[in-house]
Amino acid sequence: MTKLQMTIYLNETDRDSGDLPLHETIVRRLLHEHISGATVLRGVMGYGKHGQVHRTRLFGVSDDRPMVIVAIDEPERVRAVLPDMRSLVTEGLITLQEVEVA
Repeated sequence: MTKLQMTIYLNETDRDSGDLPLHETIVRRLLHEHISGATVLRGVMGYGKHGQVHRTRLFGVSDDRPMVIVAIDEPERVRAVLPDMRSLVTEGLITLQEVEVA
């Protein structure tokens, strides 16, 4: 069965307009839109278009670690929420890819 996977890359300190963590706002919005499922993953290290490396420092203190949100559903459902996700994610990256679900 073919589905569409949306992957959103952002940083741990990214916030929405109400100052909530952006990853939390996105997951709640996906739930509200009845997307089948979403998972937030915290990265160990990464960098983006600005070339600044984000990683965990001494004693587990972060300097803005990368975050990844993965959501999978029917292609039309994912594409329907894409404009909303684009309006929320101003500094991150959103990718789409077809996936085979077993």
